[in-house]
Amino acid sequence: MVPTGRYGSWPSPIGAALAASHDGRPEYVGTVGDEVWWTAPRPSEGGRRALIRRTADGTEKSVLPAPWNIRSRVVEYGGQPWAGRARRDDGPLVVFSHLPDQRLYAYEPDHPGDGPPEPRPLTPVSDTGGGLRWADPVIHPDRDEVWCVLEEFTGPAPTDVRRVIAAVPLDGSAADDRSAVRELSDGRHRFVTGPRLSPDGRQVAWIAWDHPRMPWDGTEVLLADVTPDGDFTGARTVAGGPEESIPQVGWTADGSLLHVSDRSGWWNLYRTSADGETLPLCPRPEEFGGPLWKIGHCWFQPLDDGLIAVIHGKGATALGILDPQSGELVDAAGPWTEWAPTLAVRGTRVVGVAASPRSAYEVVELDTRTGRTRVVGSPHDDPVDPSYYPEPLIRTFHGPDDREIHAHVYPPHNPDRIAPDDELPPYVVWAHGGPTGHAPLVLDLEIAYFTSRGIGVAEVNYGGSTGYGREYRERLREQWGVVDVEDCAAVAEALAAEGTADPDRLAIRGGSAGGWTTAASLVTSDLYACGTIIYPILDLLGWATDETHDFESRYLDSLIGPVDEVPARYRERSPIDHVDRISAPFLLLQGLDDVICPPAQSERFLARMAGRGIPHAYIAFEGESHGFRLAGTLIRALEAELSLYAQTFGIERTDVSRLELRK
Repeated sequence: MVPTGRYGSWPSPIGAALAASHDGRPEYVGTVGDEVWWTAPRPSEGGRRALIRRTADGTEKSVLPAPWNIRSRVVEYGGQPWAGRARRDDGPLVVFSHLPDQRLYAYEPDHPGDGPPEPRPLTPVSDTGGGLRWADPVIHPDRDEVWCVLEEFTGPAPTDVRRVIAAVPLDGSAADDRSAVRELSDGRHRFVTGPRLSPDGRQVAWIAWDHPRMPWDGTEVLLADVTPDGDFTGARTVAGGPEESIPQVGWTADGSLLHVSDRSGWWNLYRTSADGETLPLCPRPEEFGGPLWKIGHCWFQPLDDGLIAVIHGKGATALGILDPQSGELVDAAGPWTEWAPTLAVRGTRVVGVAASPRSAYEVVELDTRTGRTRVVGSPHDDPVDPSYYPEPLIRTFHGPDDREIHAHVYPPHNPDRIAPDDELPPYVVWAHGGPTGHAPLVLDLEIAYFTSRGIGVAEVNYGGSTGYGREYRERLREQWGVVDVEDCAAVAEALAAEGTADPDRLAIRGGSAGGWTTAASLVTSDLYACGTIIYPILDLLGWATDETHDFESRYLDSLIGPVDEVPARYRERSPIDHVDRISAPFLLLQGLDDVICPPAQSERFLARMAGRGIPHAYIAFEGESHGFRLAGTLIRALEAELSLYAQTFGIERTDVSRLELRK
């Protein structure tokens, strides 16, 4: 007989160390010759990103040892950090961005001789502001150059920055000489993506936008001719505008220009022919793209035979093969319910990164000739019996004005325990970051950490989330701190009203924009018994002036309204200005190296909380920026969060240290 135990008290084999060791996912897949390459997280190796290759014999190995860290900081969130090219005699050549110094390096892992040489720098170091950064590289097929995005700081402020498309010589002549870098675009746009060269090499396309727009608000596709000397000329806008979001552009083998646009209200795929005619290829009320948080995100890739691999769905739920002539779309078989925005093709093969509620993200290959899919890298390996995983419920709730709210509900589940018949479980509402983001339907051991202990989780894709069309996304326009807060509360209240959750044991948590929603919820409602606030925004006026990075420095123009027009609204909604309304205990977690949501905001918030008698804890982590990556940090943060819930919900637990809550 299965023992009975109170919700939240159940023993679980899913410990914080186990969850931490599986944090992160593969990213940035590509092909180098017949090999598949990608980046992968290494929480136990200082949180670095390793570059992995799958060789022809199926062996998976790291290209470079620690401390090499393959990650770009362009727009702080980064982007495509590497590019590779197969060579006939000397093996592959790879170019990558190294996180600590942000220089571009070239490396030849199979170079003949007594082992490969060390990576050699291609770009210089600058001491001005945030220095020189590089992303979305392309090794030019006919020139000894890398074409990529250059982000250059021109002063000490986070907004003293310019971005252009640049050409970096592969011979290393720019390693100590900034003047050896050729600038290809004219610098008239604040933001650019990497270049996409036409098959004949005579044209190049890229995406650009300017403040105060974010890329999901409005972007342009620029097209330029390429001179014999490799310069851009005659740049002109061929698609997009202030109210049209285009997150990706590319070329078909026959020279037609492809792009994803939300002009219809949904991110759909379009083709522009040589004569300038633009046609939708598969018009549907679903997404074929997403928010461009990282430079180089990829939702489609053309194949040589004219077909197009696409990631699509209400959310990124499927990998399909689209016939652009007929509009027929055939989805790949397999259990995966979420595809990351990264795709690569080689011949008839398509490679992506996918996950499901029963498997973490893994590298998946589709053979378009046979329709067969298989895992080719970072395979999911159950670290515990899968019977401890939660079974998600895809739910639609209704909020104010009867608006729909999408959510994934994860009831408590543990095969070794059942709860008393007269007890309802505690639930934690998870508010995702962004806020222009999306909670994917995938296995997350952090969620399982709680559900296997008897604490339910509800991930809310509140108004403003992506995956449900532009109208749903724009519900948050000038309503941040209102719609997101209301939608999370509506889900929590509905779970309590239907008898799914204990109304007296509800909590809320989130990181970044989700940290904002958590803090805003605690100052506007007494619905939640406690909250976990992770690297949050707490002071809108500070964030709108000089307390964040350039990419999001004008984000609040759309989320709240222009600060010079509605300054009172910034004070009305900022949690830091209403700490007197907080009555619930909370845990605040912060990275000390965070330049997106800086620790100064958390410290001012805590100073105003001092002496108010509200139990709270603050843990600041050295060496962590925006998004925790170190194994030790992940463990401590998760265990502290569990202790907060145990203390607040009246649960005895001996498997975590007691979090000291101060008043």
